[in-house]
Amino acid sequence: MHPWLLAAIGGVLIGLAAVVLMAALGRIAGISGIASGLLAGAAAGDRGWRVAFVAGLVAAPLLLLLVRGDSGIGSPQVAWPWMVAAGLLVGFGTRLGGGCTSGHGVCGMARLSPRSLLATVVFIVFGVITVYVTRHLFGGLAA
Repeated sequence: MHPWLLAAIGGVLIGLAAVVLMAALGRIAGISGIASGLLAGAAAGDRGWRVAFVAGLVAAPLLLLLVRGDSGIGSPQVAWPWMVAAGLLVGFGTRLGGGCTSGHGVCGMARLSPRSLLATVVFIVFGVITVYVTRHLFGGLAA
């Protein structure tokens, strides 16, 4: 299957998951909020759907591995210390911004939220800066 087709299918599934979660539970499909609620000890009635959502995130590449023989994730492009630093910065940023790209970029933009529009612009700008710095100033930070 061509990579662009997989990306298109993935995009449709993300949108569908966001719509179903909003329609069924009135919740926003923001991964950072779902995961933090799960880790922070969400109420008993709120825990099941969070576990199912996170399990789906983990199961999807495993299912793709079964079907295609490749998870679609690829190998790391940078060394582990850089990945750990990036993960910590992303965690800090999602806390500071009150959400992540899925919450703001997918759900917030669909709801025409001005806060989410600003957050998404900030995500994109810093993503472009990060790619430029890592690829051109630091020589790729190869793994």
